[in-house]
Amino acid sequence: MKISILGRSTGRGRRGRTSAAVALGAVLALTATACGDDGSGGAGAEGDGKGEIVFWDNNGGVRTDIWKEIIADFEKANPDIDVQYVGIASTEYQSKVDTAIQGGSMPDVGGISASMLAGFAAQGALEPLDERLEGSSLNGKLNKDMIESLRAAGGGDDRLYSVPTSANNGVLYYRTDMFEKAGLEEPTTWDRFFEAAEKLTDKGSNRFGYTIRGGAGSIAQALDAMYGQSGITSFWDSTGRKTTVNDPKNVKALEKYAALFKKVTPAADLNNDFTKMVAQWDSGEIGMLNHNLGSYQDHVKALGVGKFRGIPQPGGPDGKRVQVSNPVDGIGLFKSSKNKDAAWKFIEFAVSAQSNSKFNESAGQVPAHADAAKDAWIAKAEPTKLAADALSDGSTTIVQLPYYLPDWNTISKADNEPNFQKVLLGDMTAKAFLDGLAEQLNEAQAEWDEQMG
Repeated sequence: MKISILGRSTGRGRRGRTSAAVALGAVLALTATACGDDGSGGAGAEGDGKGEIVFWDNNGGVRTDIWKEIIADFEKANPDIDVQYVGIASTEYQSKVDTAIQGGSMPDVGGISASMLAGFAAQGALEPLDERLEGSSLNGKLNKDMIESLRAAGGGDDRLYSVPTSANNGVLYYRTDMFEKAGLEEPTTWDRFFEAAEKLTDKGSNRFGYTIRGGAGSIAQALDAMYGQSGITSFWDSTGRKTTVNDPKNVKALEKYAALFKKVTPAADLNNDFTKMVAQWDSGEIGMLNHNLGSYQDHVKALGVGKFRGIPQPGGPDGKRVQVSNPVDGIGLFKSSKNKDAAWKFIEFAVSAQSNSKFNESAGQVPAHADAAKDAWIAKAEPTKLAADALSDGSTTIVQLPYYLPDWNTISKADNEPNFQKVLLGDMTAKAFLDGLAEQLNEAQAEWDEQMG
């Protein structure tokens, strides 16, 4: 399966690298579980390839069951290795790892997506994996675009710090039964999307046309809606130094998008992260939901395949579509591990064709392993197939988000999610919000340029 990518070449260091276009439980005591780490935060050791290793899942709860199944398969094939699973909610993962890095209490292996990779790599917490991959059964079997995305996100040293597991993509899920009853056309364009959001709303009956993400993870979804409407195809202007997030077209687009809150959405959306938003859509009378391929199986379980569809994000009247990039997900090896040999065996097994197919079928995402990407389930999972088609048929342009900036995850989450809530509530204008976001991004880019020389 070919995954299209759109690069940004400015001739200035790592910013010229391309990134992949797509992406796809209880938290245990974090200071007591890292058996492969003596707390020193040092360089670790290879170990004897046996014993216990600790794996931190960066999407605990949502992916706990499938990871436990893969771990059971691994332990059966490797009876001398015991994998201790720690599931951490995606909204808490970065802060947990950052705290563990500073405290010298790291696991052996952990989920590392492109969105957080630069920050961890900048702290020297991750083991370079190039040589291990070259000598592995995975060599030549993984999607090259996904590998390049993770290389680009890792910083300026051209090393691979995370082995890709899957790619994701933004999806517009809509209730086919509600659309048919209202006589509405499929929301393939933004005009149809806004029309449907209004017509499907009946507050008196507690029915809404759309659910907006106002809590954790809201910025990426807002950016997707902005660039999708404005049609701007690059995150940076022609100089490569100034972001386009506060372009007047994007400001206008965000104003229109944010105005949906409480008009055609539930008021509870203000604090909804993706788990609450997905659960709300699955159980309620809401017409549309923007999320990604990862929630497809949740919708199937809740609604069945006959009541909804998952299609690529809306496009313009000309059929062209602009989306922001979703981070490629992967697995990394922490440098402080005292059992790197066993930890690598686990990574290699988890990304093998069989395990990678099993994981991505459960997650509804695009597999990183080339053989897994050919499996029959992909054709049956309509959103996954449509997303892959849209990204290979020339209809979609991807705006690459700057995952390579060490401050990207902090800027796009902790620093600005509260301000986006102010925009939804009408306490801050869309322009003021985007001007502030642009100032932070331009500063981070300038620091990056200076660092890279």
